[in-house]
Order: sequence, then C-alpha cells, then structure tokens
Amino acid sequence: VMALQRTHSLLLLLLLTLLGLGLVPPSYGQDRMYQRFLRQHVDPQETGGSDNYCNLMMHRRKMTSPRCKPLNSFIHEDIWNIRSICSTTSIQCKNGLMNCHEGVVKVTDCREIGNSRASTCRYRARARTRRVVIACEGDPEVPVHFDA
Repeated sequence: VMALQRTHSLLLLLLLTLLGLGLVPPSYGQDRMYQRFLRQHVDPQETGGSDNYCNLMMHRRKMTSPRCKPLNSFIHEDIWNIRSICSTTSIQCKNGLMNCHEGVVKVTDCREIGNSRASTCRYRARARTRRVVIACEGDPEVPVHFDA
C-alpha cells in the first residue's frame, strides 16, 4: 500500500511538472517586455522636466549601469492612456515591423551629457507634449518598446 501511494505521488508530481512546463504562456516574453517598458518609460505621477529628475530617475530605474543609457523618454500619463495608443492604426516601426502605433503624450526626454561616466551618469531634461511611437504586442496588445 505504501509503495502504491509513493508511485501515485511520484506520477502526480511528474504530471504536474510536465503540465507546469507546458503551461508557460507564449506571452511570457511579451509580459517581460511590457514590465521593462513600464520600468523604463512610464512615470504617471510626475511632470518631470528638470535635469535632477532625469539624473534621479535614470539611476532609480536602473539605466545607468553597466553604462549610461544615452537617451530615454519618460511618459507622464496614466498607463491606460498609454495602452490605448496600442488600439490606434498600426504604422511601420524603425525595424520594419508593422506593430507600432502613435499618440501624443506628455514626456520628459533625458539625454546623457557628453562626458558622464557609468557611476555618475548625468542627464539634460526636456519636458514637452509630443508625438510618440510605441510598439505593441500580445492579446490584448500592450506596449513593449518605445520606438520614437
């Protein structure tokens, strides 16, 4: 009886393991890219605009290591407003794919100042309302890349 219970337990464990491996949704990579997009480009609470804002946010959002990211844009809109851009007409992305969409949002563009170093990246800020292009993927579509 004990051997039979052990066999059943092992079979159940094997079955659950195989199901678990098969149940990783194909959108796992898209979800990871969506989370990265949120980390790198979305800051709905702020209006941004200052060099100090860029210096702080680029460091806080981990874009200064192992090297300074030369240019990054933070969108100051609610995530649902940003996601709604994905439902606009598709346009061609820089990489040639047709999964980009455009909208007008409030942004702070952070551009690295010439001779900054990875440990002390420094940025110049420019806040404005402008047209942006984002790539979207998934079902429902979510933003996964800031194209322009």
